[in-house]
Amino acid sequence: MEGRAVEVRFQETPWDLYAALGYSLTTAAFLLALDVGSLLAILLVLFVPGYLLVAVLFPGDKEIDWIERVALSFGLSVAVVPGTAFILNFTPFGIRFGSVVATIALFTLVVGLAAVWRRRRLPVEKRLAATVHFSLPNWKEYSGLDRALTIGLAASIVVAGGILAFVLMAPKQGERFTEFYILGPGGNASGYPTALNVSQPGTVIVGIANHESATVNYTARIDLVGVQIVFNSTSGFNETIEVNRTTWSTLGVTLAEGRNWTQPYTFRINYFGVWKVQFLLFKDGDFSSAYRKLHIFIHVT
Repeated sequence: MEGRAVEVRFQETPWDLYAALGYSLTTAAFLLALDVGSLLAILLVLFVPGYLLVAVLFPGDKEIDWIERVALSFGLSVAVVPGTAFILNFTPFGIRFGSVVATIALFTLVVGLAAVWRRRRLPVEKRLAATVHFSLPNWKEYSGLDRALTIGLAASIVVAGGILAFVLMAPKQGERFTEFYILGPGGNASGYPTALNVSQPGTVIVGIANHESATVNYTARIDLVGVQIVFNSTSGFNETIEVNRTTWSTLGVTLAEGRNWTQPYTFRINYFGVWKVQFLLFKDGDFSSAYRKLHIFIHVT
């Protein structure tokens, strides 16, 4: 005895277009909410935009066959997605993860609605159609052991699929770090005031960028360090030895995740010689040791 047959078909109602639109919008919302990529979104990039565009161009059932339709869907998707990124490059949004995902979602929404409108304008018998038959098993023909094994196999597939979905959809915790940097007065990594006259002002730009996945209280301390350069006969190289240290300034700033801070800092050295201006960064009130260290050597004449 055969099991019951289930037939899935679309012609009167464009269920394929509705499914493509639902998948695109749901996936895009998921990606934008978590701000992280996922393998579950691969069809959003490689298939769905092209499929909806082909549905606009060929809404009927006799214009192209399914093999051509699927091949064109992949090909047009590969062309559409880079094209949207190219256009974004000339807009204020730029080529960023969020702007690319939002643009693809908007494209699929507009093209998908156009595809629905185009197909519904055709007579029902001329619309694109497909039918898939599923034959449900007749449980009366199975022994108790076969039923248990079938149920166990189905349960293991569901569990494995759930674990895979969790692994793919769970946000990945990236590396936590803080950018601490100094720039020249022009805002570039050049033009540092390495040679000054006595009491001549020198300016640098101090910058902090928080990538710690949490709000952090930072303290930047600027010290003037007197140094001597001596020759180490054992190593055969010159070494810099600290002879005195004076704390010039302390700057406090609180930054949320993803935020950055910059501030110009101007100083004067009133004595001849070689000096080290050192920038020390402390985090969350822990002054036992510096979290980051930077310095520039300055020759004062």
